[in-house]
Amino acid sequence: MKHYDKLFINGEWVAPHGSGTTTVYNPATEEAFAEVCNADLDDVNSAFAAARAAFPAWSRTTAAERADYIRKLHAALEKRKDALALAISQSMGCPLEIAKIIQVNCVKAFEKFADRAHEMEVEKQVNNSLVVREPVGVCAFITPWNYPLYQLIGKVAPALATGCTMVLKPSSVTPLQDIIFAEAVAEIGLPKGVFNLITGRGGVLGDAMVTHPEADMVSFTGSTATGRRIQQLAAESIKRVCLELGGKSPFIITEDAPLEQAVTFGVKDVMINTGQTCIALTRMLVPASRYEEATQIAKRVAESLKVGDPMDKDTFMGPMSSMGQRETVLKYIQKGLDEGAKLVTGGLERPEGLDRGAYVRPTIFRDVHNKMTIAQEEIFGPVICMIPYTNLAEAIAIANDSVYGLSSGVWAATKEEGIRIAREIRTGGCYVNGGDFNYDAPLGGYKQSGNGREWGDFGIHEFYEIKSMQL
Repeated sequence: MKHYDKLFINGEWVAPHGSGTTTVYNPATEEAFAEVCNADLDDVNSAFAAARAAFPAWSRTTAAERADYIRKLHAALEKRKDALALAISQSMGCPLEIAKIIQVNCVKAFEKFADRAHEMEVEKQVNNSLVVREPVGVCAFITPWNYPLYQLIGKVAPALATGCTMVLKPSSVTPLQDIIFAEAVAEIGLPKGVFNLITGRGGVLGDAMVTHPEADMVSFTGSTATGRRIQQLAAESIKRVCLELGGKSPFIITEDAPLEQAVTFGVKDVMINTGQTCIALTRMLVPASRYEEATQIAKRVAESLKVGDPMDKDTFMGPMSSMGQRETVLKYIQKGLDEGAKLVTGGLERPEGLDRGAYVRPTIFRDVHNKMTIAQEEIFGPVICMIPYTNLAEAIAIANDSVYGLSSGVWAATKEEGIRIAREIRTGGCYVNGGDFNYDAPLGGYKQSGNGREWGDFGIHEFYEIKSMQL
């Protein structure tokens, strides 16, 4: 059992004012393997006081100075990639070899924000006005458990680049990679108070961060329900809020698309992180004329994926992040059966040979219509709804019939046709013909999937103010 009994505040590891600890469990074994100290409201106040005190000097640093710190921090993280991958795999169940790619490769994108720091020094003369950029201030960051390092870097990197200071609280399910990150911050000598880390459960701590008078901005990634509450709380003091929330992303496969290739891509896209991906393409829209063939391909692909020990290099799908999340997913599977959807594969039983751990079978439903609960609500598990359509106009209508608008996918006969369809889908992103994820592209949603954008050149826009000086 590892014990972490310090918070990182004002450049130092300090004992918390709070009492008690949060236990971190390995969802593959259901066994505890770490304890992390809990902060309290006094610790929240200390962290924000440190961030506020550090802001004047940090905000006046040059872009070159901030870029140098970002590059040093990137190098320190590169040395810790194996430790970061192991921490994430142990705490949320992503297979270790896959975690090294989809969970930790974001470290390489961190360094790109060094160059983006120079955007803060761009000035524009508009008639008799000089338009300049200034950091938004002290930021409150609340990150989730499904891609914990990716979300940390997506918030911290642009904040550092623009000259903001910050207080960060990770999910209590996956706090260890944040502690490793803070160790890297301490190693490179980032000025005191620029980055502050508190740990503990949400609720009281989260509300205190969102409403704190020293917080100028809140960035949150998580459920739409929590995002709605955060926006309401932040409205009282008119804070800037950036939200990356839930999704129920559609994947349109056209009549003339290469069906084997498209369905295989769609199934693996959902199952890669045990369905715990906000941009997962969980609604597969297939032409009615090819529906039977598509369901058989989906069944074959899903049943070929190895489910098991995250430490096994051949494992494709590990457990859910927790036993609680497993129960949530099983309830949705039962709801789908109750509403008349039929199983292609998977279901309520444990995967064969796995009698403990938060495991769920890769599950695919057929005979789903878009008004079913499983087609409208975010399940956040390895569950795909296969929905037939009769023509492309109907497919686009089904794709847009959702309160969410985070991501989507299209697989068409040509890239040009895929782009044309993608333009008609109301989502913040679209994967066309199997396009790869891109750290240099902006990520964010329409509708109840949030507001603002993270990553890429757009990622720093949330972190600065625009000032015009009339001359």
